Amino acid sequence: MNLAVSIARHELRRLFVSPLAWTLLAVSQLLTGILFALSLTDLSLNPQRIGAYDGVSAIVGGGLFRFATVVLLLVVPLLTMRVFAEERKTGNIELLLSSPASLTAVVLGKFAGLMGYLTLLFALVALMPLSLAFATPLDIGLLASGLIGLWLVMAAFCALGLFLSSLTREPTLAAVATLGALMLLWLFYAVSAMEWQPVVFGTALPLGDAARALSLIGHHDALLRGVFSSADVLYFLIFTLCFLALTVVRLDMDRH
Repeated sequence: MNLAVSIARHELRRLFVSPLAWTLLAVSQLLTGILFALSLTDLSLNPQRIGAYDGVSAIVGGGLFRFATVVLLLVVPLLTMRVFAEERKTGNIELLLSSPASLTAVVLGKFAGLMGYLTLLFALVALMPLSLAFATPLDIGLLASGLIGLWLVMAAFCALGLFLSSLTREPTLAAVATLGALMLLWLFYAVSAMEWQPVVFGTALPLGDAARALSLIGHHDALLRGVFSSADVLYFLIFTLCFLALTVVRLDMDRH
C-alpha cells in the first residue's frame, strides 16, 4: 500500500509539472465556466423556465454535469495515453516491471494519481452550482447525486484509458483508442433511447434493454436526475475494477 501511495504521488507530481495537464485544466474550466454563465443568463432572461423543471439545481447543476461529462470524454484520453504507452516507448516499462512493487500497487498508484488530478477538476466544477446557495435554495440531494455520478464516470473513464494505454507503445494510438471506446459506450446510450427490437427468426431481440444495461451514460443519467440506485453505483464500480484488473493482467503478461 505504501508503494501504491508513493507511485500515486509521483504520478501526481509528474502531471502538475506537465504543461498539458495545466492546459487541460484551464480549457476545461473555461468551457464549463462559459456554460455555467450561459445557464444563469438564460434563467435570468426566462425565469418562467424554473416552473417547468425541478428548479435551479436541475437546470444549472444537471446541465453543467452533463456537459462536464462531454469535457471528460475529451480530457481523459489525453491524460491516460502517456501512463503506460510512453513508458513502454521509452523503455522505462522494464524498470517499472522489475521494481519491488506489485503490479496491483503500480496500477492502483497510477490510477490514484490520475484521479487526484481529475478530482481537482471535479471540485472546481462542483463549486459552480454550489455557489448559488447564497442566492437561491438548492436541491442538495439532486446535486449530490449528480456529483457522485460525475466522479464515478471519471473513475470509469480513467480505468478504461489506463487499460488501453497498457496495450500499446504509442501514446497517440492509446488516446484515439480510448476516445473511440468511450464514444462506443456513448452510442449504447443512443441505441437504448431508440427502443430498437429487431426481429430474428420470429423473435424480437431486446437490444434496447441490453444497450441500456451496458450504457455507462445511461447509468450516469439516472444519477443526474436524482435517482440514486445501488445498481447504477455497482455498475460503475464493477466497470472500473474490471478494467483495472485487466490492466494488471496485461502488465503481468509483459513481466513474464
